[in-house]
Amino acid sequence: MRKIIQEFKDFAVKGNMIDIAIGVIIGAAFNKVVDVLVKEIFLPPLSFLTDGVNWENKRWVLRSAVTEEGVTKPEEIAIGYGKLIEATVDFLIIGLTVFLVVKFMNALKQKAENPKDVTVKTPKDIELLDTIADLLKKQNDLLKK
Repeated sequence: MRKIIQEFKDFAVKGNMIDIAIGVIIGAAFNKVVDVLVKEIFLPPLSFLTDGVNWENKRWVLRSAVTEEGVTKPEEIAIGYGKLIEATVDFLIIGLTVFLVVKFMNALKQKAENPKDVTVKTPKDIELLDTIADLLKKQNDLLKK
């Protein structure tokens, strides 16, 4: 049991848990932004183009409710495809945003890992590996002579 606790402490101290927590918090906040973006920015023009259709309430009714003397007997059964459309737009926006952020981060990482590129500071480990590779190449050239 102590070994498991120690492994958990090592995991938490390395920053993995903190990175995950930050990602979850930012993701939750980003979800709210995307929700407003979809409902308030993208769906109104779509509703305008489709002659005022409110996508959130669109559904396919399988069985209508029957009201007799103010009492609804069988409840309505419906498939709410409007909410599916909203969720799909949410997914596409989030997917596109994540793709663009990852693409940007990868471009920065590639630039930083190139020791020949002087516009971005190369990490120390990459500089050391590049120096070792140059020294090995020089050593091989000397041995071939």
